[in-house]
Amino acid sequence: MIRTAEFVTPKHPDKLADRIADAILDTYMTIDQKARVAIEVLAGHGAIHIIGEATVRGISEKTAAECALDAVREFLRVENLQEPLIDVKIALQSPEIAQGVDTGGAGDQGIVYGMATRETEAAGEYLPLDYCLARSLCAFLYEKHPEDGKTQITIDGNRITTIVSSFANTKTAELEADIREWLIGTARKYGAEPAIPCAILANPAGDWTQSGWDADTGLTGRKLAVDNYGGACPCGGGAFSGKDPSKTDRSAAYMARHIALTLLLESSIEDENGKTIRPQIVQTKLAYAIGKAEPVDGTAMIAWENGKTTYSEIKDLELFKFDTTPNGIIEKLKLREIEYAKTSMWGAFGHLNKPDEFPWEKINDHD
Repeated sequence: MIRTAEFVTPKHPDKLADRIADAILDTYMTIDQKARVAIEVLAGHGAIHIIGEATVRGISEKTAAECALDAVREFLRVENLQEPLIDVKIALQSPEIAQGVDTGGAGDQGIVYGMATRETEAAGEYLPLDYCLARSLCAFLYEKHPEDGKTQITIDGNRITTIVSSFANTKTAELEADIREWLIGTARKYGAEPAIPCAILANPAGDWTQSGWDADTGLTGRKLAVDNYGGACPCGGGAFSGKDPSKTDRSAAYMARHIALTLLLESSIEDENGKTIRPQIVQTKLAYAIGKAEPVDGTAMIAWENGKTTYSEIKDLELFKFDTTPNGIIEKLKLREIEYAKTSMWGAFGHLNKPDEFPWEKINDHD
């Protein structure tokens, strides 16, 4: 099957917006772990606009706006970015929404999906191969060229057929040489091989220097596929960045991944000969109604290694004791204790080596 996935660097305009939204969220949650936050960022061409809602115990609406401004300025300082016009409009969370969340309900309606697959088991990521390759190449090139950049990889089975990459302030010949270095070395840890021929399109529109917010606007949540699973899995409509964990767009998406990963690695069935059969791919779905704690829909689809596919309701997977209420998810995954800015740079999933920073990637802990 031919599949394609893309990835972007932390200095892509949209990723800068995501990172600012999460930097503001982290600031609020440092003051109040139960802060209610929904922040959107639109930035580019000499201006950064911050707009949204924040209810933070112990500070006023005016102080909340000042904290957001301080967080943006600190982000710009660390990233060595020139300070443009910064416009902040912060209001309190709607009391009607707050009433439903206060009783343990979801902050909004919405559908989220999770996925885990053995395609990248050897690399310890359990994500689609095309997605992992695009991310790996993007990180490899970003280390050499810390610029606004993008990668895109097309695979046919485990063969890499086309590589597309555009990086600012990077000569095409140098970029192509770096891509070939990655292709010969790093790509093989995923069991991927270049097709013959393998098309490499480095800066296909030519060398470029105008980048980041000078070239394009950045908007929170515009890289949903990058934050999730590429194109191999359905994607819910809500962004992650800028939202506190009472928002199921974020917290339930993390739980959906946690459930999928747990089922992939810990569930099994027996065939007619008594042989143990394990999953190859697990896809999960959770759907919520505003103000209601229990999901209105929760299912898991498991594709087993013998070709069989089974469907289960989340609530029927009693062995694993999955609590899919907003409060249950927050407690299970310790979502009031993490630094969200770290989740908005290199995707939210596939980080099993960093369970403290990405607790939904931790399994063997169901009690």
